[in-house]
Amino acid sequence: MNEMLVVSPARTDRAAFPDLLRQWRGERRMSQLGLATEAGISTRHLCFLEKGRSQPSREMVVLLAQVLDIPLAAQNALLMAAGFAPLFTEARLDAPELSSVQQALDFMLAQQEPFPALVVDEAWNLRHRNTAATRILGALRPFYTVPEELSQNVMHVMCHPGGMRRFMPNWQDFTAAYLQVLHREATQGLSHAAAHLREDLLRYPDMPEAFSSSGMDSPVVPMQLRIGKHDLSFFVTLTTFAMPRDVTLQQIKIEGFFPADAATAQLARKLAAEPEFSLLD
Repeated sequence: MNEMLVVSPARTDRAAFPDLLRQWRGERRMSQLGLATEAGISTRHLCFLEKGRSQPSREMVVLLAQVLDIPLAAQNALLMAAGFAPLFTEARLDAPELSSVQQALDFMLAQQEPFPALVVDEAWNLRHRNTAATRILGALRPFYTVPEELSQNVMHVMCHPGGMRRFMPNWQDFTAAYLQVLHREATQGLSHAAAHLREDLLRYPDMPEAFSSSGMDSPVVPMQLRIGKHDLSFFVTLTTFAMPRDVTLQQIKIEGFFPADAATAQLARKLAAEPEFSLLD
């Protein structure tokens, strides 16, 4: 499987730049001629850059990174490998400069009620959730036997034998589709963390053999849950920021769960309207 070539933030030697540039061109399946044409430079100059015979300017590094559509974190790594300072910030999600973004996330989570919504980071760690997620998905938490250090990771909770498996009648189909999302992030170079996470998940027993579902009648693969005597079915959306200029914001995903049938919608609304009602009753 393809792996991203990553430069440590401490490594700024220019010898790493040619390797990274060739790696990203290969990831994007572009020829030297194709990349040079798109960037508006000569093939000869690009060849010299990839062989380390020419040193790029900061502007050239940014240009090539943009043409190759490289994620912001990797663009910073490419700049450092060429001997330049990073261009993009990587702020904490709760940093003051991201307060407007936090307000937008809070608004989206609230608007999703009475259905669940989660905010996850690059490694699929849970960062925020709405009240509906606590009511519905959180009802399963006491029954998990997932190690504490993995209990806030959405993918591990989904795939670990002590996680959500036994509550999901269509676990194989849904997990295969879920893994396809992670596989895409890893193989397209969108997330270095995704590649490592994928390897960890595939070590669990009885994981789906293929990165595709066995086929279903529904236009989307739903997440089916059986909690107590209740059956629920949700389809999932993933929302990202369209034009981020910060590494953290590019990596954030908002996972929304929408009812796949009328019975699920009715049950979710009942849970919101009647606090004394529990799925475990």
